[in-house]
Formats: sequence, C-alpha cells, structure tokens
Amino acid sequence: MKRYIVGLGEVLWDMLPEGKKLGGAPSNFAYHAGQFLGHDNTLAVSAIGDDDLADETIDNMRQHSLNFLMPKVEYPTGTVQVTLDKYGVPTYDIKENVAWDNIPFNPEIKEVAQNCRAVCFGSLAQRNIVSRNTIAAFLDATPDDCLKIFDINLRQNFYTKEIIENSLRRCNILKINDEELITIGRLFEFPGLDIRSKCKKLIKEYSLDILVLTCGTNGSYVFTGNESSFQETPSVNVADTVGAGDSFTGTFCASILSGKSVKEAHEAAVEVSAFVCTQKGAMPEIPSALKAKIM
Repeated sequence: MKRYIVGLGEVLWDMLPEGKKLGGAPSNFAYHAGQFLGHDNTLAVSAIGDDDLADETIDNMRQHSLNFLMPKVEYPTGTVQVTLDKYGVPTYDIKENVAWDNIPFNPEIKEVAQNCRAVCFGSLAQRNIVSRNTIAAFLDATPDDCLKIFDINLRQNFYTKEIIENSLRRCNILKINDEELITIGRLFEFPGLDIRSKCKKLIKEYSLDILVLTCGTNGSYVFTGNESSFQETPSVNVADTVGAGDSFTGTFCASILSGKSVKEAHEAAVEVSAFVCTQKGAMPEIPSALKAKIM
C-alpha cells in the first residue's frame, strides 16, 4: 500500500491584490513536498463546497499535479482576503463557517491516515469542532513511524490553549515562528525564558523530536534533544511571502524523509523558502537546478 505525505486542514482561495490564488497551508505543504518526493506520493486532505470555487479548486489542484482527497460538504469553499504591506508581508481576513471547517472523518480519509508517512497540520483548521475531531482522529490513526508536523500557524483568534496543547501531545515535530513563540510563552506561562530555553522546554515537556523556529529576516533555528542548527535568512528581492513558510516545511519534511541530516534539511528549507519569496503566490515551481542541488 502506498504511504502518503499529507497536508491536512484548510483549503482556501487567497484573494490577493492581483487576483485569487489557491492557498491554505496544507495544500501548499503537500505541493512543495511533492516537488521533491513526487506528486504521486503527496496528498492534500480537506473539504470543499458544492460551488464554482470548488470546481476551480479541483482544476487548480490538477494544474499543479497535486493529488487531493476533499469531500464536498454543504458549506461554501473557503476564502481569505489577503492584503500586503509595502514589504510584501500578508495580513489575512479568514472567512468562517466554510467547507474546511467541516472535514468529515470518512473511510477514505481514515485509510489515508493508516498509510501515512508524514502529515502536516495546524491550529487554524481546528477552530471548528468537526474538523478538530477529524484531525485528532487522523493523527491517532497514523502508524507509529509517521512524522507528525504541527505547523502551529496562529491566525486571528482561531486558537485556544487546549487546542494547542492537544496538538503538541500528538505531534513529534513543531514548527513555530518567533511571534508565535512569544504568544505560547504567555499562554503556557514560561516567564523570563529566552528563545532557546523556551524551545528546549517545549521539546522536553511534549517529547518532541524536532522544533523548528523561524524568525523572519533574523534567521531560523532547528532544535532537537541534543543538537541545534542556525541559518541566516538570505537577502532576496521579495515579491511576496505568501506560502514561503509552507515551502520551508514541505522542503524540510521531504529532506528528512530522504535521509538528510537535520542541518542539511534546514539548509534546503531556507534556500527554497527564499526562492519562493521572490515569486508571486504560494505555489511557484522550484527550478530543476535548485531541486537537483538539494536532493
């Protein structure tokens, strides 16, 4: 039976200043992991509506050679209004009560979970009880050797301490940015700790194998129980940063699954995400020369 690399959670359309583009962290993750491991091995799992945007979602997935499992439900396909500041950094107005809030844990999704090699999920898709229960059931059904990446992705007020804690207990890799780490430090009452100490505390308390911390232009860190890696953020001409973090996660996951060391995977993730920042939208094609260099 094929084992899948899965992006699980929200699928939505980013309504950008220049027009709409298919987005959502899970789809972006699956797309970028698939550029290195093959699109036949990756899968985006979510839900769509029975509307024109659902049809466009399917068409766009196919155009990107992205496999998907997205049951149709009686809610509209998700959208997000995206605005960019003068530095190309996005802010989001995420519409509520949409299809990806209501992902069913049906037999097809359960079968994927039982044959999952790696899965990336976040907090946003857990804002509604239906998808929250599906994500928990999916994670609980995965094999023991599955990489479970919690890309925390805090958005607006769509998270609680309980959601985050339950997710931390189910994952073995946490990806978080520096602003989110401050929020978690306050929420979990880690007073007076520096960045490294907070990360080490999270690794120890939740038995994490790896913690990835991104700090924007100030670089990124990867921590394990006994080692750490730091990479500077390359200086590039930024078109926008939409999807850059997801390309980092997808590349890091693909590299680890390909047998690369933590340091090698970190270097690859930084290089790919820097390239994505130079492109418009979340799913640019990675140049062959860059893929060959990494893998």
